[in-house]
Amino acid sequence: MNEELDRIAHLIGQGRPDLAATEAAAARLRFPQAAEPARLHGIALLQLGGLDDAIAALETASALDPQSIETLCNLASALLARSDFRAALLVMQSAQLLAPDHPAVLNGLGNARRANGDAAGAKHAYLAATRAAPNHLGAWLNLAAVELALGNSADCERIARMILRQMPHAQASLLLAQALVTLERLAEAAEVCIAGSRAAPDDANLAYQLGQIADEQKNPALAAEAHTRALTLNPHLSGALAQLVFIKRQLCEWTALDAWSDRLRAAVNAGASDVAPFGFLAEPATAAEQLQCATHFANRLGRAGDPLRGRDSLAGARRSIAAPLRIGFASNGFGNHPTGLLTVAFFEALRQHEVEFHLFASAPADGSPIQQRLRKAASEWHDIASLPPRTMAERIAAADIEILVDLRVWGGGNISEALALRPAPVQINWLAYPGTSGASWIDYMIADRHVLPARLHTAVSEQVALLPRCFQPSDPGRAVGNPPPRGECGLPDTGTVYACFNNSYKLDPRSVQRMLRILAAVPGSVLWLLSGPGTSDANLRAVASAAGIDPQRLVFMPKQPHLDYLARYRHADLFLDTAIYNAHTTASDAIWAGCPVLTTPGQTFAARVAGSLNHHLGLAELNVDDDERFVEAAIRIGTVRSVRDALHARLAQLRGSSDLFDMDGFALDFIALLGRMANRYRNGHPPASLLPDRA
Repeated sequence: MNEELDRIAHLIGQGRPDLAATEAAAARLRFPQAAEPARLHGIALLQLGGLDDAIAALETASALDPQSIETLCNLASALLARSDFRAALLVMQSAQLLAPDHPAVLNGLGNARRANGDAAGAKHAYLAATRAAPNHLGAWLNLAAVELALGNSADCERIARMILRQMPHAQASLLLAQALVTLERLAEAAEVCIAGSRAAPDDANLAYQLGQIADEQKNPALAAEAHTRALTLNPHLSGALAQLVFIKRQLCEWTALDAWSDRLRAAVNAGASDVAPFGFLAEPATAAEQLQCATHFANRLGRAGDPLRGRDSLAGARRSIAAPLRIGFASNGFGNHPTGLLTVAFFEALRQHEVEFHLFASAPADGSPIQQRLRKAASEWHDIASLPPRTMAERIAAADIEILVDLRVWGGGNISEALALRPAPVQINWLAYPGTSGASWIDYMIADRHVLPARLHTAVSEQVALLPRCFQPSDPGRAVGNPPPRGECGLPDTGTVYACFNNSYKLDPRSVQRMLRILAAVPGSVLWLLSGPGTSDANLRAVASAAGIDPQRLVFMPKQPHLDYLARYRHADLFLDTAIYNAHTTASDAIWAGCPVLTTPGQTFAARVAGSLNHHLGLAELNVDDDERFVEAAIRIGTVRSVRDALHARLAQLRGSSDLFDMDGFALDFIALLGRMANRYRNGHPPASLLPDRA
């Protein structure tokens, strides 16, 4: 039997679990009371992905030889693979009773503890394993990973560098790069990925990590190259695919883009869980597909180990019915950022109504005037930047927040990872992420009837809570000064100026083609765009040239300080919105600065924001049904001076009389809506759809 077992073990070691499983099954029939054939069979089945059968074989092996440490470690690994975290922990605790100082047992115990959310306990076990066996590479790698998860990036860096001094190792390089990213040493992290890839050229994860770092460094060319390489090495790496498609949209590189986009949507429909929901909003996807993407992504985060796994809610005790509201708002945009610009006047109005609210800022302070106003308005300001998710959640919970509003969701800042721990009993998705979160830990989504009509409610994971006004606040105190002369802005002295200051990833081919049709029909007109990253401006001019439009009729504005940018709208005659992902803060800016916004409300939240602004402003006629009417309306406004002047005059009148920029009224409606949520919670009722009393 020994020779037969050696052959099976050799096949497993050679990466032939299919042959090993066949021979192990035959050996089990010949030696039904022997534990080792069953154990090897379980390992082979585990490598083949047959988790249930593998676990059954390993349980049989353990029953035949209850003292086998090896079998218990194998069984725990199989249970972890099947996400039976508690069962795996019990198995490893049994193994520890048999061999308390065995390094494999200690390492397996660490894995089980980590999967059950006990990161500190996992660290303790991994440390013990490295002391018991100083050359146990797996334990050192696991220790580095758990240090990173606990927010101890410097310790992760130390361990990874220790390993790399002894040998090249792809996983150690990846952990080192990730630690350096959290320490904001991006250039070093990129070099680690490049060096790691030289040593392990077939490792897709290092290429993917380099792509993410390059994206953070605003180096789209390197990011695209790295993600392309990652996909070549692993065609199933959907996260790299998503990033590559998003970069192509940022660069306006549209060659074969439809095929890439179709491949990405197919991956989401097939269950890909590493597609970032924010970037997916720019795809020509349905609301149902956006829900799929967000749900898969949220479920993956919810299943993750480290500090997020298996913890109870951190939320405090239920408040009494008569207790005042205690609200928290979390964002990485509380500064000179679109979120801060939109919300500052709203928060100032909340303070006037003596509402207690806390702002949790997950980005470093920028010292901007907007941030100073936000700090002054808040009942309390909490700096949670650079904290690991669990510490972030504990800080929020310590503030005894009853209702927590997530203003970023999948927009960055680690807030979603913290909210997954339930630091507040009622949690809300609002404002900066124009779509559903797909997350079980988010109870409500705040919207309005226009941006989220009833037909779209089935594509929302949260309960829908509608304001009786536009869901988007604004700052009516923004000053719109006088711009530089047209010539200094790169504009011709005469002619209609169409503007679209949306980010380049929103400039989808459909939207740009209809803009070019408008230019072709309006002699002397120009299209004023925000200058984008890398080669995006040149690519757009090439598209214009291919359509028979002089590429110089596309004028690009470099990014400006906010007040300078607002002033430039005085030169714009009409804002031409994008179709798939609308102007949001940008549309609010345009309207406030006196530039009307023409849009085609679509079938997703992100495609309906500008339409909601127009609807609540009282200019619903600028919400047109399709591209033909969009082109027709833009041409008429651009060529008939009286029509254009009347539109601008009407906009000026409505800006002061509609409720779109009434932040005192907005604050009262917002307080009332959150009060209804709190009452449901305090009365023991689950979250439910909340519709407004008035339209």
